[in-house]
Amino acid sequence: MPEETQSAGSAHEELKHVVSIFVNDQSVHLEGPKVNGLQIKEAATRAGLPIDLVSQLIEELLHRFTRVIGDADVVEGRAGSRFLALAPDDNS
Repeated sequence: MPEETQSAGSAHEELKHVVSIFVNDQSVHLEGPKVNGLQIKEAATRAGLPIDLVSQLIEELLHRFTRVIGDADVVEGRAGSRFLALAPDDNS
């Protein structure tokens, strides 16, 4: 009798749900809760924000603190999280 197998990792996958965040003060919906910087920028471009995928992503934290989020950096996308997507500097 064939044995049923579960795909690796499927038992530990997190439940995904739509989270509303803000990028450059505009609402963006993404599938979270854990996302990386590139996924945030891709969701922002799908929402019509005029940003490039090479933009620098900055998370706005409490008490006016910020942190830079790289494309591969994973963050917890919570409802109301705020990010800035800034064009890369052109030092030519």
